[in-house]
Amino acid sequence: MAICVGMLRLARLRARGPGVLGTRAVLARGWQEARLQGVRPLSSRAADNTIPLPIGGLSYVQGLTKRGLIHETVGQCLEATAKRVPDREALVVPQESIRLTFAQLKEEVDKAASGLLSIGLCKGDRLGMWGPNSYAWVLMQLATAQAMELEYALKKVGCKALAFPKQFKTQQYYHILKQICPELERAQPGDLKSQRLPDLTTVISVDDPLPGTLLLDEVVASGGKEQHLAQLRYNQQFLSCHDPINIQFTSGTTGRPKGATLSHYNIVNNSNLIGERLRMHLKTPEESRMVVPSPLYHCLGSVGGTMVSMMYGATLILSSPTFDGKKALEAISKERGSLLYGTPTMFVDILNQPDFSSYDISAMRGGVIAGSPAPPELIRAIIDKLNMKELVVAYGTTENSPVTFMNFTEDTVERKAESVGRIMPHTEAQIVNMKTGTLVELNTPGELCIRGYCVMLGYWGEPQKTEETIGQDKWYRTGDIAVMDKQGFCKIVGRSKDMIIRGGENIYPAELEDFFHTHPQVQEVQVVGVKDDRMGEEVCACIRLKKGEKTTEEEIKAFCKGKISHFKIPRYVVFVTNYPLTVSGKIQKFKLREQMEQHLNL
Repeated sequence: MAICVGMLRLARLRARGPGVLGTRAVLARGWQEARLQGVRPLSSRAADNTIPLPIGGLSYVQGLTKRGLIHETVGQCLEATAKRVPDREALVVPQESIRLTFAQLKEEVDKAASGLLSIGLCKGDRLGMWGPNSYAWVLMQLATAQAMELEYALKKVGCKALAFPKQFKTQQYYHILKQICPELERAQPGDLKSQRLPDLTTVISVDDPLPGTLLLDEVVASGGKEQHLAQLRYNQQFLSCHDPINIQFTSGTTGRPKGATLSHYNIVNNSNLIGERLRMHLKTPEESRMVVPSPLYHCLGSVGGTMVSMMYGATLILSSPTFDGKKALEAISKERGSLLYGTPTMFVDILNQPDFSSYDISAMRGGVIAGSPAPPELIRAIIDKLNMKELVVAYGTTENSPVTFMNFTEDTVERKAESVGRIMPHTEAQIVNMKTGTLVELNTPGELCIRGYCVMLGYWGEPQKTEETIGQDKWYRTGDIAVMDKQGFCKIVGRSKDMIIRGGENIYPAELEDFFHTHPQVQEVQVVGVKDDRMGEEVCACIRLKKGEKTTEEEIKAFCKGKISHFKIPRYVVFVTNYPLTVSGKIQKFKLREQMEQHLNL
C-alpha cells in the first residue's frame, strides 16, 4: 500500500514541523578559496552559461548561484501559472475522464482547501492521502511517501485526516482501515474517536459513500461557499515558504520508516531547477505534454512531475492509477505526449510491449529516468526507440527534495549512459572517505554528501535521527557510493546501506525481517536482494522455521497480503536451516545472497 502524509492543501494550510536546520556552515579550510574557480562555458543552448567543475583534483563541486532561488509557496506558484496561462490544459486523467485547464484546476483546488477548513481542519493538522494515482491525489495534496504500513504512518505524524478510495483492484482500503480502526463504521462523519489512532478524526472517501466517512465531492462543494473561501484567503496571509508542506516517508537502515519533512522552499525550487535543466521554459505547449506513470507518492512523480508541470505550465497526464506500460503508450499516442517520466523498470516494460510499433510516438522528445541505476544499453534504447533525444538521467534522494545531479538535455548519449549528470544549481556535493570523512580525489569511490537549499528540514519528530544524517556542518550523508570525474559528472557505483532496489522502489531488509518475525511459525529470517534481469533486484526471504513447524512459500506470501506493500512481498521464499556466519557469529549477507542466487539458478 502507499500513503502520502502531507500538509493540508497545495500550500494553503501548513503544519509545524522541526525547525529550519540553520545556515550553511563554512567550507573546510584548504579548498574554500577555490570555490569560484573552475567553470567552463556551456553551449549557448543550455539554461546556464557555465558549468562548475571540481576543484583542485578533489571530489567537490558547487552548483551555480547566479540565478536566485524562489521565495514562494506552492500555492502562490500555482496561482501565478493559472494567471499566466489560464486556458492551457493542466491535468489529464484518462481513466477518470478528467481534463482541466490551469484556471479550472486552481478553482477546484481552492474549493477543496476551503472545504477542508469547513470540516474543521486547520493550520497545524496533517492529512494523509492513500491510494493509487488519481485526480484526488493532485486535488488534495502534492505530497508523496515511500510505501509503508498504514497504522505506523498515521501514528507517526499524528494524522488528523485521511483520504482514500474505497478500493483499487484487490486492495480494499476501507476494509484495511477498519481492521486497525473498528470504530469507523459507527462513527459520525468527521467525528471519529479511535483508540488506536487518537489523532484521526476525519476520514474522507474520494469516490463511494462509506459509513463514518465524508465524501470528497461534498467537501469540495462545501468549500465553494463564500465564507469558507474568505477564511482560506485569510489563512494564506500567514504562510511562509519555509513552512513544511510534504512529509515523505523513507525507510532507514534500521527498517523503521522516517518522515522526511520538506518545505515549500525545498520542492518549489527543486522543481523549478529540474524544469530549467529540462529546458521547459523554451518549450511550446505542444512540446510540454508530460506523461507520468510514476506513483505520486514518489518524488519523481510529485516533484519532478506534478510540481514541474505547475511551475512551467506544462500539461500533466496521469496515464494509469498504477504503472501500466500499455497505458503509458496509449497516453503518449492519444494525448500526443512529448515527455515521459519513469524508472528503468518502467521503461523496460514500455519498450517490450508486444504491439509497441503500433503506437504513435512522433510527438515524443525527452523525459526523465530516475529511481535506480539504469544500464547503458537501456539508455541508448530509450533514446533511439522512443525518439527521446532530450532524455536526462536524474539522481537524488527524498531527503534532498529530491534531485541533486542531472544531465543537460544536450549531453552526449555516452554521458547519459555512464553517469547521473552534473550538480544542480545552489547545491554542493562532496565525496568523502567513509572512515576518515576527508575528501577523496577525483575518480575515487566514497560516500556522496549533499548540502544546500534542497536538504530537508529534518525527519518528522526524530531530531536524533536527523542529527545522525545531517552533521553540524549541514552536509547530508546519502549513504550512496559515488565517483566524480574532472568534468563534474557523477556516477553512483554502490550503496553503503543494506538496501534492495526493486524496479526503482527502495526496500530495506530490516523492515521486512521485523515483519516476518510476527509470523507464529518463523524462528528467524534474513532478507536479501537477488539479481533479476527485469527488476534489477528481487526480494528473497530466507526463513528458518521454529522446530517442528511446517509451512509453504504460498502460505508465507498469503500472510503478507494486505499487511505490507505489494512490491515488498518476496518474489522468492526459501526455507533454510542455517545462515553463513562470521567467526564472531554475524550473518554474512553477501554470502547468503550468493547462495540464494545459486540455489535459484539466477
